[in-house]
Amino acid sequence: MTTTAEQPDKAVLLTPQVLDYVRGQLPPFTEVQRDLIDATLALGEVAEMQVPPEQGALLTLLARLTGARVAVEVGTFTGYSTLALAEGVGPTGRVITCDVTDRWAGIATAAWTRAGVAERVEPLLGPAAETLRGLPEEPFIDLAFLDADKVGYLTYWEELLPRLRPNGLIVADNVLYAGEAASPDAEGNARAIREFNEHVRNDDRVESVLLTVADGLSLARKKSLGER
Repeated sequence: MTTTAEQPDKAVLLTPQVLDYVRGQLPPFTEVQRDLIDATLALGEVAEMQVPPEQGALLTLLARLTGARVAVEVGTFTGYSTLALAEGVGPTGRVITCDVTDRWAGIATAAWTRAGVAERVEPLLGPAAETLRGLPEEPFIDLAFLDADKVGYLTYWEELLPRLRPNGLIVADNVLYAGEAASPDAEGNARAIREFNEHVRNDDRVESVLLTVADGLSLARKKSLGER
């Protein structure tokens, strides 16, 4: 059996031209999406926290593919990924989104309202670990998205997974951490992400795959009891 290192390398170098081409294959932006991206970019350096458009489109698609009706998001920021999830869960679904600050809540709420999805969104303010512990303890979540402080990922994972329905999906962002997580000598946030990745890979409650989308995206499906 060959090792991963011996497999043919089919990775494509993501040059600006290739990235533009990839984004050209996405569904056309809505006016609300464009305005939200512009409003976020106007914030300056902090705008890097917004998910890229291809990731937003993927979140919407995953929500629709899984038939998700309840999504939980850790890390709201200006609400672009929340908007994507709200579009995905549909008119009868809801998105619970958690953030430690309401600094950008006005931008997010305005976008959700213009898009007609504000009634599907339930923003919760406070430390995410405390917020998640306050949610119902039985499995009720169909899809969860992690995009917050990296040292908290393991804690959020352990709070979310018991509340996730069988076949539910946890999506974790920044799992490559600009490539730094691949180094055995990783430190700080990169070390936290590396430890999180190892935990997910070894967790027999899920089956998972780490994708090279944007800054790395992990998808983990919760197994049913009969699969463990």
